[in-house]
Amino acid sequence: MWKKLSSEEIKARVFSALEDTVNYYEQSVLGVPASHLDSQVFYQGASFLKEAPFISTLVRNPNHIGCHTLGKSESFFRGTQEIEKELIEICAVDILKATPNSIDGYVASGGTEANLQAIWIYRNYFKQEFAVNNNQIGIICSADSHYSMDKASNVLSIQLDKVAVDFNNRSLTKEAVSDTVLRLQEKGVTHFIVVANMMTTMFGSVDSIDSYTTVLDEMNIPYKLHVDGAYGGFYYPFTKKDTQLAFSNPKVSSVTLDAHKMLQAPYGTGLFLCRKGLIHFTNTKEASYVEGEDYTLIGSRSGANAIAIWMILTTYGPFGWNEKILILQNRTNWMCQQLEQLGIDYYRNPYCNIITIKSKFVKPDVAKKYGLVPDNHQEPNWYKIVIMEHVTTEGLVPLVEELAS
Repeated sequence: MWKKLSSEEIKARVFSALEDTVNYYEQSVLGVPASHLDSQVFYQGASFLKEAPFISTLVRNPNHIGCHTLGKSESFFRGTQEIEKELIEICAVDILKATPNSIDGYVASGGTEANLQAIWIYRNYFKQEFAVNNNQIGIICSADSHYSMDKASNVLSIQLDKVAVDFNNRSLTKEAVSDTVLRLQEKGVTHFIVVANMMTTMFGSVDSIDSYTTVLDEMNIPYKLHVDGAYGGFYYPFTKKDTQLAFSNPKVSSVTLDAHKMLQAPYGTGLFLCRKGLIHFTNTKEASYVEGEDYTLIGSRSGANAIAIWMILTTYGPFGWNEKILILQNRTNWMCQQLEQLGIDYYRNPYCNIITIKSKFVKPDVAKKYGLVPDNHQEPNWYKIVIMEHVTTEGLVPLVEELAS
């Protein structure tokens, strides 16, 4: 599915999709509580819009409510929905190694929502299929996991316990997983939702799926496994080709990705992907006025966000994106070499573009000057550098010089 397209091909595809999407100026659409962007504020007669497919989609304002991979959705926005469906297939099959047409999903507002969506599905799955209550369902994840797991525990009223990780190498062990499972079992938890990290936000650390699944399989405990690839989903599969944190691993049921991180899409562009046969556990049947009903946490969402992600991926194509990741890897390797020469302790997963330096090597004024982010703003143990596109080798040299002084 994933192919590099020229700018003319991209424009043609998006504008063709918009022709199959409601035009409030030209069509008599009287029952939809929506319209194009307010023309008193957002001028819609600008000539440049003919060359700007993303902004044109923003102006037309398609609503992508629902989950389009299931077949039936709001027909007013059919054209741009087709592009979202293609985007889901690109991410699922070409990046995360799923078999074709085996994945449902949608463009979410970000990784937090996508993680909540996964945990919401599995909570309902256990309640409906195993007749258990909320107190018998628990989330386990590593201590380095994103705070959205804490949000999910709070919002969905299920217990959460985190697996301890090694301070220096951020790894978790089967023994630590076992301890966490036993603690939750003592509280009455019998069914587990596992969240494994594909590059954590602070460290870029990656969880070993086997550390979770071996323990749970040996204990014969029912579980569902979600991969939080909000940071790493558009990076790690390109540096670690044989990763187990993908749909090629039958134990993985769902994955979160964030396009507004490594993909540099506008904020509000995450993705939720799950195997078919799962998303119906969050169907809100009360949304009967929505054609196709609604299975998502967010409800109404901008179709322009899906267009943005699709445009980025098709502009690069798979080979172009691999080259971009290779450049970031080389810059990260260079920075690590400088830190080693200076004798500075740091953590970095070799397949990741995050470098986290122990705080004793970083003066607070240097951290502030270069925008280094701490693990804790009150008493930092680590400061991180994220090698994004704008972080060039030339831009890193002044920081290296100050760390050496």
